[in-house]
Amino acid sequence: MTQNTTDDTTGFADLGLGPELLRALSGLGYEEPTPIQREAIPSLLEGRDLLGQAATGTGKTAAFALPVLQRMPAGGKGKEPTALVLVPTRELAVQVSEALHRYGRDLGARVLPIYGGQPIGRQLRALERGVDVVVATPGRALDHIGRGTLPMDALQMVILDEADEMLDMGFAEDIESILQETPEDRQTVLFSATMPARINVIARRHLQDPVRIQIARDTPAPGEEPLVRQSAYVVPRAHKPAALGRVLDVEAPTAALVFCRTREEVDQLTETLNARGYRAEALHGGMNQEQRDRVMGRMRNGTADLLIATDVAARGLDIEHLTHVVNYNVPSATESYVHRIGRVGRAGREGVAITLVEPREHRMLKTIGRATKRQITVEKMPSIADLRARRLELTRAALQESLLEDNLDRFRGVVETLAEEFDVMEIALAAVKLAHESSGAAADEEEIPEITMRPERDRDGRGDRRETSGRGPRRGRAPSGGMTRLFVGIGRSSRVRPQDLVGAIAGESGLSGRDIGAIEIADRFSLVEVPEASAEDVIEALRGSTVKGKKTVVRRERYEAR
Repeated sequence: MTQNTTDDTTGFADLGLGPELLRALSGLGYEEPTPIQREAIPSLLEGRDLLGQAATGTGKTAAFALPVLQRMPAGGKGKEPTALVLVPTRELAVQVSEALHRYGRDLGARVLPIYGGQPIGRQLRALERGVDVVVATPGRALDHIGRGTLPMDALQMVILDEADEMLDMGFAEDIESILQETPEDRQTVLFSATMPARINVIARRHLQDPVRIQIARDTPAPGEEPLVRQSAYVVPRAHKPAALGRVLDVEAPTAALVFCRTREEVDQLTETLNARGYRAEALHGGMNQEQRDRVMGRMRNGTADLLIATDVAARGLDIEHLTHVVNYNVPSATESYVHRIGRVGRAGREGVAITLVEPREHRMLKTIGRATKRQITVEKMPSIADLRARRLELTRAALQESLLEDNLDRFRGVVETLAEEFDVMEIALAAVKLAHESSGAAADEEEIPEITMRPERDRDGRGDRRETSGRGPRRGRAPSGGMTRLFVGIGRSSRVRPQDLVGAIAGESGLSGRDIGAIEIADRFSLVEVPEASAEDVIEALRGSTVKGKKTVVRRERYEAR
């Protein structure tokens, strides 16, 4: 059964919710349900299983939290939980638990979040006293089940929230083990932002005749701007730190979340941005819970305004004043892009999603644009002149705000004294100059080369790693800046593909796949671009190894300009 219609006249009172929940929603300022709440709540109150596809920020937490609270036993509460909510991260566990507390205050709901990084003794004592709803990460839930401290016999509802993220994080086996411990007659609810095949496998195995709901993010009417403005800039790898700084300066975000691929990249970029005068914090899986909590505290209280993070570390985050998400690299999967931009544009707020694209990544960006059915505009990198104009505009806006709101009388004596010697316009110009310079608007003189994208000729999805047609590569072409070309004595006749060469180099040397540039394959040899500084290391590493099971010659290309 699939539901995808909505009735805009429906209010919370029409959904069958009890008076305690209606009072709580009214007190919180909730006036009418969102589409996912209108669709899900009646079915869940009837006891139906449900499979819901809803993006972050559509109100799905209340869609399952309100029925969970309403279906708690009306009489005396027992010690064992009647509902279990599984979530991918500690941060989301806390958010869902807080929401359940707010909605269920008048019902006296006992809600307990359990997750790694928190002293287990505190969780054990709370479970011993008795709880109604447990909100848990899969690993810690399984730990408690193994200890016998999380009884499952009384469970009436099990909710999998952000199920696709839990699968991406490797929790598939844990989820299966947990569900096998729950009563067969339980009500099972699964919410996911995307619906990969693995989600449907879980649904077929564990949901009984589920109601299926698909709620998309609100799309703007023709002529209206979308809530999340999506854009991209094509930037050479060597200039990406400067390009990120340029874009941040022009955009002037209230708070921004920058996604990187690896922990090392997070740490390096955080250090670079702080050296450039930004207030950046790192967040990745190599940090313990105490460190993560300190970082999030600084973001939420405004001490920091840039969070540099990996995908795994940033899952489940909800930073209310977040205005920008930046992909420092093009995400490797459409689902990752969807989850990342879901951090902004929530609850009707506007947001901006920006992607820095290396020339060889632009094909993946086009794939993401087609898959999401959203226009990702490739824009021209702001020039130094654009940046200076933007900084002056920010200074002007700050001065205007001060003129309108501040009490400036205490400075009148300074101006009157100077006016005896200088023209008032000159005094104003000097004051603006000092205000502008004190704002940290240092000159940015680094030129970022403009890249013009050529028509795509790639056959294998690797951006500008082209396999040439005809008899062989164009050997007269110079390598890209900072790169050198290696000759590898194996080619198309040995069925070598670009991914084989990337795998061999990345597997034997210290380079990663993204460090490798253009690859051109001829019948009997191939040419591979690698960073000049790493060329000798790559040659030495490949000297004793094989490609496609064959030993081969690897040396610098004998390049001759034509």
